[in-house]
Amino acid sequence: MSENRDYLELSFRSIQCFTDDGKLDEKELGELVRIAERDGVIDENEIRVLRNIISRIKPEEIDDAMKHRLSEVERKLANA
Repeated sequence: MSENRDYLELSFRSIQCFTDDGKLDEKELGELVRIAERDGVIDENEIRVLRNIISRIKPEEIDDAMKHRLSEVERKLANA
C-alpha cells in the first residue's frame, strides 16, 4: 500500500490560504481538517502539518469563531 499524501495537499492548500489574504480563517482551517479526515484517519504527517499551520496563526487573528475551531482541531489531533 502506498503512503497517504494528503499531508502534501494540506501544505499546498495552506499556502494558498495564507497568501490569499495573509491569514488563515476558521473556514479555511475547517477545509484543511476535512482534507486530513477524508480517509477516516488523521495520520502523523497530517498532524505534523496541521500543527505547523496552526503555529503560524497570529494571536491577533484569533476571533471567537477561530478560537472555537482551534479547540475542535486540538481535540481531534489529541485523539488521533
